[in-house]
Amino acid sequence: MVAESLGTALLLATVIGSGIMGERLAGGNVAVALLANTLATGAALVALILTFGPISGAHFNPAVTLADAWQGGIRWADVLPYLGAQIAGRLRRRGGGPRDVRAAALLRVSARPGGLRADVQRVRGHVRAACRHLGCVRARPSVVPFAVAAYITAAYWFTASTSFANPAVTLARAASDTFAGIRPSDAPGFIVAQLTGAAAATGLFRWLIPTLPESAPDVVVRSR
Repeated sequence: MVAESLGTALLLATVIGSGIMGERLAGGNVAVALLANTLATGAALVALILTFGPISGAHFNPAVTLADAWQGGIRWADVLPYLGAQIAGRLRRRGGGPRDVRAAALLRVSARPGGLRADVQRVRGHVRAACRHLGCVRARPSVVPFAVAAYITAAYWFTASTSFANPAVTLARAASDTFAGIRPSDAPGFIVAQLTGAAAATGLFRWLIPTLPESAPDVVVRSR
């Protein structure tokens, strides 16, 4: 639980912190700020999954925890402690600072509650990310950290939500008054889309790979 909470906190510190630093150094260029945010997030994901994967599985994401329990990767009795640890990590490092509406507009433009296209893209992004993750598990668990980080890095640039397909990240960004922040009123729509995408991806790969429940515990080799 400590590993899951600390890993989530460090991931959120990276997402929010790199957004703040990128905005300050980009001189008003939103694309450069987003690029800095993207590269830092992808690099942190690799390091954090490699570091905490052998201890907790390095979920850092309630949607991943639920999908893993569904497929037998962890016990259902462990789900609530995992979710609690992830939310605690989110509260530990949620970011702050002055708002720059102009710079944050790119991240908020498609987060309107009525934005159907944005909702579809959020679901699609999470489905693709989860499929990539589950497919790698079947092929070679050791590539999971790199595949997850690479896909999230790329998805920042072709999904309307900048691909934060993670309810814990959504809550942290809703609490952050920075470049990486979103409007709190939009958080429920993001979370519903993320959980829907995770369920769709897990169901798809359960059908594509009937032996997926046998592979679920092998995502990482947990330390004894």
